[in-house]
Amino acid sequence: MSTRRPAAKKLLTGLIGAPIAHSASPAMHERAAEALGLRGHYQLVEVAGADAAGLRMMLEGVRRLGFAGVNVTYPYKEAVVPLLDELASGAAAMGAVNTVVVRDGRLVGHNTDTTGFARAVTPLLGASGNRIAVIGAGGVGKAIAFALAGLKVEDIRIVDSEPARAENLAALLQATDGVMAAASVEDALRGATGLVNATPVGMLPNRATPVPAALLHDGLWVADAVYSPLITPLLAAAQGKGARIMTGRALAIYQAADAFELFTGLAPSIEVMGEAFDEVMAARSSAYHAAEPVIGA
Repeated sequence: MSTRRPAAKKLLTGLIGAPIAHSASPAMHERAAEALGLRGHYQLVEVAGADAAGLRMMLEGVRRLGFAGVNVTYPYKEAVVPLLDELASGAAAMGAVNTVVVRDGRLVGHNTDTTGFARAVTPLLGASGNRIAVIGAGGVGKAIAFALAGLKVEDIRIVDSEPARAENLAALLQATDGVMAAASVEDALRGATGLVNATPVGMLPNRATPVPAALLHDGLWVADAVYSPLITPLLAAAQGKGARIMTGRALAIYQAADAFELFTGLAPSIEVMGEAFDEVMAARSSAYHAAEPVIGA
């Protein structure tokens, strides 16, 4: 009698976006799959500047090539919406998708940035009196604003480098009291108790910050959706002013866990995904410091 164990079930997932070489998602998803006895492969599909036809072609490949689903990141979270067969209610309301699940040959869009951010930010919220500035009204900003509205935050101020985007997002949330488009970062932060950067500003190799350091103070908590690096210039400045901070780690892990469960129907280990994320970040930090020039060498 053979003693060979049955082959583990294969799980094919991936990520569409650009740039994504820095992504910790492959490690998190593959390690979570392994812990559940699956053979997981998470494929990075990095294509810059794809138009609707190009995105449609990639999604058709996802449909036909055995993928359980894919994540979608910058700059395609909004562009994929009209190309899908169906949208979960939350994704439909905000017009942004970060997770596409293949179900019976149909592509179904979800947004786990919303559920992931809600899980991540809850420990920072007070029992009442939360006044939060959201910088950026793109795909991530939409998810974050909807998450805050779902958590019954009383006052949400949205600001974007394109004012019309902030106004459009505020309009999407018109059923929620206390949501407004701010005219400037200064206006958004006036009297705020929390600040969230939902833009790519500060993501390596960019070393800029979306908020002048003079506007930060110790009565504010500051969160950043960027996780490469973990301590962005914004978070470093906030720490210097004595503000509480939240790195992009929690959002990255929770959104990945929620996406994994949508792909598989199985709840992954948050601890396993967190360990995988931390290992990727530690290796990246070592490589970055090793590549820095030595002064005087």
